[in-house]
Order: sequence, then C-alpha cells, then structure tokens
Amino acid sequence: MSRTLITVAPTGAEIDKAGCPQLPTTLDELVAEARACEAAGAAMIHVHIRDAEHRPTLDLGRLRETVVALRENTALIVQLSTGGSVHDPLDARLAVLEAEPDSCSLTCGTVNFGDDVFSNPWPFMAELYRRTQFTGVVPEFELFDLGQVTSMARLLEEFGPPAGGRVHADFVLGVPGGLPATVPALVAGVQALPAGVTSWSATGIGRGHLPVLAASLAMGGHLRVGMEDNTFYAPRRPVTGNAELVARAAALASTLQRPAMSAVEARELIGLPALL
Repeated sequence: MSRTLITVAPTGAEIDKAGCPQLPTTLDELVAEARACEAAGAAMIHVHIRDAEHRPTLDLGRLRETVVALRENTALIVQLSTGGSVHDPLDARLAVLEAEPDSCSLTCGTVNFGDDVFSNPWPFMAELYRRTQFTGVVPEFELFDLGQVTSMARLLEEFGPPAGGRVHADFVLGVPGGLPATVPALVAGVQALPAGVTSWSATGIGRGHLPVLAASLAMGGHLRVGMEDNTFYAPRRPVTGNAELVARAAALASTLQRPAMSAVEARELIGLPALL
C-alpha cells in the first residue's frame, strides 16, 4: 500500500507569538509539539527557531541545540529551514548546514513575499546545493512558482543528484507573489516537474490548506501541514496546536488508503541512511 509522508512545519518566521500564543517558539514548546505531532502521524519536522523574545533567528548555537533536542526526544527527520526570515542575510542562511540537520529546505528562486522579497539568487542556490552535497544533508527543493521548477532542474543538471540520490520537492502554494493555493496550480506544478524527481509534497497557505492537501493526496503526493502555513482549523476556529493539523492530515490519508508513513519509511523515501 502506498503511504504518505507528513511533514509538520510548526512555527515559521512570519507569525507573531503575541497574536498566536499557541505557536511553539521556545525549545521546550517545540520539543513538546514535535512529540505530539510524531504521535499524530508526522515523520519529518520543518524547523524555524525563535530567540528569547520570540523573534525569528538563525543563531547557530540555538540551531544546534534544537537539532540535538529533537533527535533526543523524537525519531522525526529534522529539516532546518535555510530560508529563515525574509530579512536574514545569505551567509547566515548558508551557515544553517553547520547545525548538521538531516535535511534542509532549498528554495529555488526569488519570489515576492507579500510586501517583502524572499531573495534566492542563482549563485546562492548553487552554493547551498553544493554544500548539501558535500555535507550529506538531504535538500528539499522548495517551490513557490513554476519558474522555480525550472531552476531546480538546472541545479540537478549542472551539479548532479543530491546527497542520498533521491529528489524530493515541496510546493508551497498561496504566498502572495507565488502560485495560488488552488488545485489547477498544483496540477501545473506537478506536470512541470523534471523526470528526476522521485517524490513531492505540497502545502496550501491559509484557506488553501485543505484543497491543496486533498489534491496532493489524490495525485500521489505527500503533505506538509502546520502553523507556519495555517493557524486555523476551520473558519473562525484557530488551531489548538500543530498536532491536530497532523492528525487530520493522517486521517484523510488513511481514508484515501495512503496512511501516514513512519520516520523509518520517510528516511528511505528521501534518501537518508537508516538509523543504527
């Protein structure tokens, strides 16, 4: 039976803790949330971290501490964001790999991000990709627009396959400036993927969360859910925490006879070595 990789993105860099107190921004909160999400069906966690004032940070000491804590308390694949926030400098984003995660996001192009610009110029993308190959960190190619699919294909063509030999991509749909969170947009993105892609997932921002989730499952894709992308469970009903988003995704996956996969199965899917 085909199974579904569920990734949870619990925090992000855009949401204010003051306006969303259930957002996990301390290390203790993040670990507790990770454990609950693993129990609900997640196999990978996409991590942004915050400082003592709950502001986005790429502090390397905090990143290392976070990776260690998540590994000690869960079996989840630990994926660090190399996007950080839209204000983080490129050199700090490259340094994220020094925290030695299992995986990292690799955004495949610059995109308008609401009123801001999320900068990912080609030289940065190429350098980050080469560093993942050298360090053995498995990249997840993050795609906000169709042109970024072409850039991902260019990375693979010019520099060869990623560490582990598998190619996993993730569509993030619904960011103002990128592809909308609609079924036709996801279909267009999947149809544009190069032949070398071995698996893909998708997430819809805000109201696009459920349509994209359902379409991804129906098309054989995998899922990313979490409060980075969506803080409402239903209209006018905020989520109580990330685990209920994971649990709903796992239930829908089971209904469609594609139940959530374990972290062991997910490691094989994206090309990570088995844990000893």
